[in-house]
Amino acid sequence: MYPNLKLQIFRLGIHQNHIARSLRMDESVLSKIIHGYRQPSQEQREQLADFLKVEENWLFEKYEAMRHGPAPIAAAPEAEQKDGLS
Repeated sequence: MYPNLKLQIFRLGIHQNHIARSLRMDESVLSKIIHGYRQPSQEQREQLADFLKVEENWLFEKYEAMRHGPAPIAAAPEAEQKDGLS
């Protein structure tokens, strides 16, 4: 998944079908790229970055790579136990 791609589309308030039409890209292909089910070609990466007006490397950072950032909140499992949800 490419969270920055989804974020930038949201920030700009653009619909996927508008992007696909503007770039002459199949809407299903674009959807698969956005949700991480398909790797974009270099040309698609460049087109999307240019259209969305952001750096290509930032736009296509994968979720897995970002997981090495801050650790998830460790208190979540304890909260479930206190609530009797375990």
